[in-house]
Amino acid sequence: MIEHQLQPQHAAWRLYLMSVTERGQRPGLGRRVGGQAEQPDGYAQQNGPGPGSFCHGHHARVCAMRFATIRTDQGTTAARLEGGALIPLNAADVGELLAGGEELWQDRPGAQPVPEPEADFAPVVPRPGKILCAGLNYRSHILETGRDLPEYPTLFAKFAETLLGPGDDLVLPSVSERIDWEVELGVIIGKPLYRATPEQASAAIAGYTVINDVSMRDWQRRTLQWLQGKMFERSTPAGPYLVTPDECGDAADLEVICEVDGEVMQQSRTSDLLFGPAEIAAYASQAITLRPGDLIATGTCGGVGDARKPPVYLQPGQVLRTRIQDLGECVNLCVAEKTG
Repeated sequence: MIEHQLQPQHAAWRLYLMSVTERGQRPGLGRRVGGQAEQPDGYAQQNGPGPGSFCHGHHARVCAMRFATIRTDQGTTAARLEGGALIPLNAADVGELLAGGEELWQDRPGAQPVPEPEADFAPVVPRPGKILCAGLNYRSHILETGRDLPEYPTLFAKFAETLLGPGDDLVLPSVSERIDWEVELGVIIGKPLYRATPEQASAAIAGYTVINDVSMRDWQRRTLQWLQGKMFERSTPAGPYLVTPDECGDAADLEVICEVDGEVMQQSRTSDLLFGPAEIAAYASQAITLRPGDLIATGTCGGVGDARKPPVYLQPGQVLRTRIQDLGECVNLCVAEKTG
């Protein structure tokens, strides 16, 4: 990872964040499983800078905050986490918030705060223009597959239709029998990026989130191209929050865990990434412009079900829990697809 001091990602964001005052203790991350609110144990005791911090000086750092996209009776809205409640903002979602003007960062007139345990979280960026994914990027996972360490990032793409809310049911496709898990650090871009250096790319990162790149291995292995096993609709939990870099130490050394029915299947740290978020973003920007709201999945660690002996895959009724230290978690109940 590259040591740096972050520049504000967007002019409107800078103006908004400079007006934010200290917000006190960091709230927890309420989640829903089967409609029931759940609070992770020990979250309030996690260390790190609290929301509302802002460093003045020649190189300002982004205010430590959390933003989400939540569903309401009036549609989706971007929201700011504050004091255990989500404050609706003028933007329809986090992607629009990052791309829009200063007015979108203001509180939505007449909208009531939503207590976090009652919130219905949509994918943190519901309609990214691009979802870029890095494959074979944790040293442990590369060794697990028996491959050599690559010289360049292995990239592939997904589509916005693949995204799923962090507490939504995960419908297991009836056409696949080998449905696997992949915990991944998600990166959300905050400003346009083209032909960038890693330092420039680092300054363009708006924040981080939690992703599970659920993969249909039987489809993935049909050809040398992975896309067909990665593009199933509503198969990729993403959220619950965009967590700004200051609140998570630039995601340089966070624990990543995937559990199935409480059993730890994957466990590693982001410090094991072969190519860090800024390196991946800079590399991708040599070919295409990254824009506010674009999403990058940085790859998964060892412990996937397909590599176990014998292989293990997701089944209806199981609970898939994907969590990353300081970022939160996705908790998704696996359900069978209704056919006929």
